[in-house]
Amino acid sequence: MSLGACRLNRCMVVSVAALWASLNLSSCGSSKSPGTPASGLTDRVLVSQSVTSTSAFGSLVIINGFNDTVAPVPRLGAGNSPGLMAISPARNIVAAFDSGSNSVFSVNTVKESSLGGQVRLPGATASISVPTSSPVGYAAVPTATVSGFNVLGAVEVMNLTSGSISTTIPVTNAQTLVANQDGSELVVFSNDSDSVTLLAPSRALPGIDASCFTTTTSNICTIIPGFDRPVYAVINGTTAYILNCGAECGGTQASVQTLDLVTNAMGTPVPVNGATYAFLSGTNLYVAGDGTPSGPLCASIPNAAQTAATHCGTLDIVDLATMTDTTITSPIAIPDGYHDRMDMSINGQLFIGSRDCTNVGDVNNPVGEVRGCLAILNTTTGAVIYPPDNGNVDGLQSFNTRLVEYVAEGGNLRVYDTTQDILLINEFIPLGTITVVGYVDDVKAIDFF
Repeated sequence: MSLGACRLNRCMVVSVAALWASLNLSSCGSSKSPGTPASGLTDRVLVSQSVTSTSAFGSLVIINGFNDTVAPVPRLGAGNSPGLMAISPARNIVAAFDSGSNSVFSVNTVKESSLGGQVRLPGATASISVPTSSPVGYAAVPTATVSGFNVLGAVEVMNLTSGSISTTIPVTNAQTLVANQDGSELVVFSNDSDSVTLLAPSRALPGIDASCFTTTTSNICTIIPGFDRPVYAVINGTTAYILNCGAECGGTQASVQTLDLVTNAMGTPVPVNGATYAFLSGTNLYVAGDGTPSGPLCASIPNAAQTAATHCGTLDIVDLATMTDTTITSPIAIPDGYHDRMDMSINGQLFIGSRDCTNVGDVNNPVGEVRGCLAILNTTTGAVIYPPDNGNVDGLQSFNTRLVEYVAEGGNLRVYDTTQDILLINEFIPLGTITVVGYVDDVKAIDFF
């Protein structure tokens, strides 16, 4: 069913009474009590909203996750173009990157207010982390210039309370970082490199710590070669499952390879069809990628749905108990592009997103096939849905108590009913979309619900 058909067949007329109910339900189930946030809401979702208008400002918008409406509370300042967000495990801190000023703004989610001043980075970042409940964050800045070093790239240690950089650790072309469970170790990936850098950031000296350039092995920095254009990792305990991007990133073969974070021992690569992002569920590691610079021909993938898109991405399932790819000869076809978003609903619907994919049709004038950068896999039946939408998938958020998924795609905030994998249509969101002015870049659930 196209998005247009959803509009025609499933939309409900919003009555004055329904609108009044929407206002009254904005705090439903969340009567304010001591320890409750300023808004009085207990099912909060934070959305980063960037704008290009000179008469409006970007911000972080609080959504009432109980009824999928914009909460009638003040928005939180985070520059003019807030996008990528990172949330701490305890969900007490959210850090947002503003591309307009190359700054990171942080929010105290309990008080619903700024945590401190903005942290000005020496360049843009596509990877930030707040690995603990402490106000310490990390950002990988591939274009950072570091005084005294004729290289580009660094990992910045950010004091989110003071709004300052406490330590700069030069790492050539540092593009992506992944923290272990307690934040004691960072796995850092650099562009066009066959090495992985392990950092113990708490041991780094304030100012500029040059450990990665004085030796390849220290108690602060360890550089491990022997990979194939590694770009990301999923960490489970003391094991990092390294994703070797391979040919898609200028290397040879996409694969999944273990790295023991205690001994630094590397496992044997398990070949996959493509590997830029992954999601762990039980012993299954779902791995997405294109495998080649343009992706394989859709027609060459067994059981791939017919599409006007020439090239497709692939989704592989690696059984970590046996370290084998159970789909190596029959990968699951997904939209192409660079895959860097994945999330699973509580009823086993795996949402896979990419950016810079092949968009098919026009969601605003749906005639024939409409397709963007999103695919949904039913992990129970194996069925795959390609929702009729266009644009990059910038954010995904599932919930513990609701069978819905928030999807930031093409600048819009969609709400999917995961029992049917279609847009949720009701009196509050008649088009399956929460209206947020501007471009929605990312979405994070603040509360455990």
